[in-house]
Amino acid sequence: MTRELGLAARRLRVAAAAVAGTGLLGASFAAEPDSPEFYGLTLTTAASWALGGLLPDIGDDQPERPITSPILIGAGAFAVFYGCALIARRIPFLRKEIASVLRYAEQGPTPRVLLITLANGAAEEIFFRGAVYSVAGSKPVVVSTGIYACVTAATRNPALVLASIFMGALFGLQRRATGGIRAPLLTHMTWSALMLRYMPRLFH
Repeated sequence: MTRELGLAARRLRVAAAAVAGTGLLGASFAAEPDSPEFYGLTLTTAASWALGGLLPDIGDDQPERPITSPILIGAGAFAVFYGCALIARRIPFLRKEIASVLRYAEQGPTPRVLLITLANGAAEEIFFRGAVYSVAGSKPVVVSTGIYACVTAATRNPALVLASIFMGALFGLQRRATGGIRAPLLTHMTWSALMLRYMPRLFH
């Protein structure tokens, strides 16, 4: 009984952090690109995910902690997205939705945008593949991916939601395979950095 109550309390704390982070994420995408509000809200969002992820034990059960393979997986995921983008830019609706996200990268100073992109990527892994995954029950990959997609819906951008489903599942499988968040974190940061570097030029 005590264990069940402890899990319920952890789930409640994680849910509260998810609600707070979702609100901040939505507000950050409503702010103007390259504005103080955008940078402030984006960094606050990252902080909320990181703090929320520290609430329960995020786990790291296996001694194997791969470094090279997660980076290569991140590069491979980018290659898939880049190929899809070559098609999506020819479809007006998808081109519009993707371009609306990339405008934050195009209008802001690259080092600053890179910093907040990597900070948010790392914080998301601490929270979604850490805290959320650890309290998700018998199907943590499915649950953590579903919550990740629902939270991403706060951006009101279908392209980001689709990306969150694909990448969320990949990150969740990495967490299950390795027992910790290092692998999905490295994959996420590699993928994000490459997306930021090469994707905007496709949608000028």
